[in-house]
Amino acid sequence: MTSSKTTAALAAGAIAALAFVITATAQQPRTVDARILNAAGTAKDSMPGEWLTYGHSQSEQRYSLLKQIDETNVGKLGLAWSVPVSMPGGRGGTEGTPLMWNDTIYQPMDNGFVYALDARTGAQKWMYDAKNDPITARHLCCGAHTRGLALSDGKLIVTTNDARLIALDAISGKEVWITKVAEISQYYSMTIAPRIAGDKVVIGVAGGEYFIRGFFAAYNISDGKLAWKFHTVPPAPGQPVEDKDQEKASKTWVGDWAKYGGGASVWDGLVYDADDNLVIAGTGNPEPWPEEMRGIDKKDFGKWDNLYSCSIVAVDAKTGKLKWYYQTVPSDAWDLDSVGGFIMADVQIEGKTRKVIMQAPKSGVFYILDRTNGQFISAEPFVPVNWVTGFDKKNNGRPIINQTAYYDQTNSVVIYPGGGGAHNWAPMSYNPNAGLVYLPYTATSYTFNAAAAPDPNAGGGAHGLGRGGQDMKSTPMPIWGPENLGRGGLQARDPKTNTIKWVKPGRGGGSIGGTMTTASNLVFQTAGNTLYVYKADTGDELLALPYNLPGGAPPITYMIDNTQYIGFATGTQFMALKVGGTAKMPDAPPPPPARGRGGPGGAPKGTTAPAPADGKDLHGQDKQDKQ
Repeated sequence: MTSSKTTAALAAGAIAALAFVITATAQQPRTVDARILNAAGTAKDSMPGEWLTYGHSQSEQRYSLLKQIDETNVGKLGLAWSVPVSMPGGRGGTEGTPLMWNDTIYQPMDNGFVYALDARTGAQKWMYDAKNDPITARHLCCGAHTRGLALSDGKLIVTTNDARLIALDAISGKEVWITKVAEISQYYSMTIAPRIAGDKVVIGVAGGEYFIRGFFAAYNISDGKLAWKFHTVPPAPGQPVEDKDQEKASKTWVGDWAKYGGGASVWDGLVYDADDNLVIAGTGNPEPWPEEMRGIDKKDFGKWDNLYSCSIVAVDAKTGKLKWYYQTVPSDAWDLDSVGGFIMADVQIEGKTRKVIMQAPKSGVFYILDRTNGQFISAEPFVPVNWVTGFDKKNNGRPIINQTAYYDQTNSVVIYPGGGGAHNWAPMSYNPNAGLVYLPYTATSYTFNAAAAPDPNAGGGAHGLGRGGQDMKSTPMPIWGPENLGRGGLQARDPKTNTIKWVKPGRGGGSIGGTMTTASNLVFQTAGNTLYVYKADTGDELLALPYNLPGGAPPITYMIDNTQYIGFATGTQFMALKVGGTAKMPDAPPPPPARGRGGPGGAPKGTTAPAPADGKDLHGQDKQDKQ
């Protein structure tokens, strides 16, 4: 071979090799790690067109920097594509927020299914079935829900209803490791979206309406091994305590409560503060609901806090050791879990920038704390309430419980908010430009009284709770909070003053859909079968787009091929919308059959069934409200 031919061959080979390297590099997705997640959703976000965590940012603001969709063109939003995301003949459904990474939508669905979809077309890349233990359906309080996923180090993290934690290869969907967190046979379950905290994934357990001892825990992303566990209820009397903080908690319980486990599950609210390396969790109600059935004498109602139930708890993300706590509802007897989602932000309050954490849980009170130390800043009702009369600012904002709100077998009380809570799992969001939080709410009441004894077979109803609405003596109580809210809707709150800026009665509720906001001064809300869009600062409604299918889950936004999309799941379809989308919306499902008179689900003959509150059954229990 001549020198020139040799040179040409070498050059051609070099070009081919370079082309191979360029092609391979182009096909290699950008790794998501703790550093990327820490910047996600902020001005330092290197992947602003993706949605990498449950709350978009680790601050859980659900605020996107994308602004291609704005006030001038949002009216032209239409369907780009939709695809089925439920098993044929299956129940279907979801409360889950999707993720978007590597041109792929990851959508969790009820009953342990995960779909990986091409973000351009909706074509299915893979589907994963966690194969819940067959006993799972009989060991859950309120539905086989899965609220979200986590992504880091090439792994997609999935929680299952039968209390397993699973890492999948995010590209192929193949299992990497599986860890059993707790025993479904002991009525532990999981519905929570996992969160990434550095090199760990953090989860919490559900099952608070059964006889469990609540906890949240961290596992190594690399191998799924337990790193630490924080119990939200102390061990049973006579059992060794794990540390001084559990010993402190044990002094706030009395009687034979331990045979009911204590409850205080962590089934939703969880956040990671990377600045202070804190994991912050919201905890559920003590079990059973009536105080006397937890061993408290009537003369001492309200005197035993039952730590760390109904609390906001911050622990060291490395060790799981307690850093601070704030109890939102001491000695709770009304199922007022503090498990609603969190938002972290830096907010100007009284002329000073405060690093705050905000929560609007089932209690109907909007709490604002200093997230570095748990210091109370403010608490105000966002719906009518009567279980609390104020907050003791000299005692770090300890709630002042209305003593006439307690009940027993002979005294019935009407409590605001209702048993499903004023705000449940439906995500709120925060727009730092408008300075407002967008909060879906439910404003109802519920009549409480105690049963004669706890019922271990009560399942999704509280053990020890009597039938609501029984005709017995009821003491009227003053109601505190905003008026003219209707039975549910969406409100914008200003955290600087902890007051309502604007409100949309009738737009959803605390257990319906959710919100997301963008840098183009827009708020997106799914509620029922409609996507609503509002101006973030004023609340002016810009769009009400029916998508015809019930059960809209929380929306996200993402960008691919320089086109911004809005994406969310319903009970049966994933839907992607864009400006100028022309795909046909799915047909509405046929109406359900008429409810029979006197048959299952119908009112007895000769009576009229009362209208249920938003998202609740006739006993005031929200079938999506827990676990």
